[in-house]
Amino acid sequence: MKFLQSIGILSLILILTVSCKSSSSTSVSMENIHRKWMLVEYKDFTKQELTNLESYIDLTKNPETPSRYTAKMGCNGMFFTAEFNKGKAKFSGVGSTMMYCEGRMRLEELFGKDLPTLNQYKIEGHFLTLTNPNGGKMKFVAADWD
Repeated sequence: MKFLQSIGILSLILILTVSCKSSSSTSVSMENIHRKWMLVEYKDFTKQELTNLESYIDLTKNPETPSRYTAKMGCNGMFFTAEFNKGKAKFSGVGSTMMYCEGRMRLEELFGKDLPTLNQYKIEGHFLTLTNPNGGKMKFVAADWD
């Protein structure tokens, strides 16, 4: 009888341990995407150019508009809709304000055109990489990372 109780208790502990670990890692990866990200690698732009333009996407969740996000690529405020699920991403409805900023428009135009084509995401440490099967790529670093 004691043997069966011991097996039962050990099985319960094992099940609880495994189930806690798997749900924890999934929520951490989803939580990590919902923050502000600074663009550090994209096409032929240097990291210094991207930094000077203060280019970023803000994937922080807003309870009023849960799948609506913003970006800035040097001039206009940009907005878009996005969904993230297990490494897959879907971007749509990209738009922006309509100001003209001398020498700051190329990044914004390319970003607005390319963002909807990116359909995969990967978080490694403090880096977020958005890609597509055709070789499109944008790499970001978390804004709150030193």
